[in-house]
Amino acid sequence: MRAQKIIGVIGGSGLYEMADLTRVTEVRQHTPFGDPSDAYLTGFLDDIQLIFLPRHGRGHRLTPSEVPYAANVYGMKLLGAQYILSVSAVGSLREEIRPGDVVLPNQFIDRTKDRRSTFFGEGIVGHVSFADPVCPVVHDVLQGAATGVAPRVHPTGTYVVMEGPAFSTRAESHLYRSWGASVIGMTNLPEAKLAREAEICYSTLALPTDYDCWRQEEEVVSVDAVVAVLRRNVEMAREIVRRAARALGALPPREDHTCPCAAAARFAVMTGAAHIPQAARERLMPIMGRHFPSLS
Repeated sequence: MRAQKIIGVIGGSGLYEMADLTRVTEVRQHTPFGDPSDAYLTGFLDDIQLIFLPRHGRGHRLTPSEVPYAANVYGMKLLGAQYILSVSAVGSLREEIRPGDVVLPNQFIDRTKDRRSTFFGEGIVGHVSFADPVCPVVHDVLQGAATGVAPRVHPTGTYVVMEGPAFSTRAESHLYRSWGASVIGMTNLPEAKLAREAEICYSTLALPTDYDCWRQEEEVVSVDAVVAVLRRNVEMAREIVRRAARALGALPPREDHTCPCAAAARFAVMTGAAHIPQAARERLMPIMGRHFPSLS
């Protein structure tokens, strides 16, 4: 019998719920890293279990800097999520990436500064590989799911993650373009880093809503314009997530994947066993406890 897949979905701006789920249950989690953005909604799509979390909370109450990323990912891990599909509204930095398209970033540039970006610390030091920050398996599944649903799918790209909540200056927008970046948003880091430490396969469905502010002939980005495009994108995003969830459900077990995500923390811990405080050991046990050096 195939192992049960549990798929997490983190909904960004505009995506605050998932339709078509059955046997829906609301679950509140409390973690060592604080409370998550909201209650998790668990349910089933066919025979596939999904866990949905609105990143900004229901009603969009949290700024990008206030989102409790560590608690969100930790809670997903506690609920058994093996995969996270992250939905994110972004601005386009390239002419060919139009509002309403879908971008599947395979790289990130981190411009955030006020966020907890690791589960390590407070007595335990560790490092995970992040050269390729999204799961190649989930990325390919999202590409297949988006093809035929979105008007245009851009299968790769670099996502600049800025702090926010204000949008970019023109100078910043042109700088990021000069770096070759594709889109800009405010939320996928440290989310992706934390998912890697938690050994969860993670990939992003980025939904461009505007051209940021680099394109002189366009109106500068505004909330009302973003919301208008978001509303058009929501059902498309839901359909892509539904298709991706079904495709992930049909895959072989994760241990048969070629991706590195499921064992990302295997050699991460640098702190000697005798020097890991008991509180740190207990805090990280659900994340990577199986890799902790033995005390014996």
